[in-house]
Amino acid sequence: MFRTATVGPRFGVSWLVAIYLIAGGIVAATHDYWSNLHTLKTIASAVLATVLWPLILLGINLHVH
Repeated sequence: MFRTATVGPRFGVSWLVAIYLIAGGIVAATHDYWSNLHTLKTIASAVLATVLWPLILLGINLHVH
């Protein structure tokens, strides 16, 4: 007889990255990093704020000047 290996639902790294980036997008949007994206500096600020969003919660300004 052959036994079939069954794998239960797994919570992979890709889900954690997706949830982290979604939370980062929300935090960055609530701190106005995603408004008025007209220059490369504002786009860079928005991307940095999305990836490094815990720093925003600590009060660090991530706007590129």
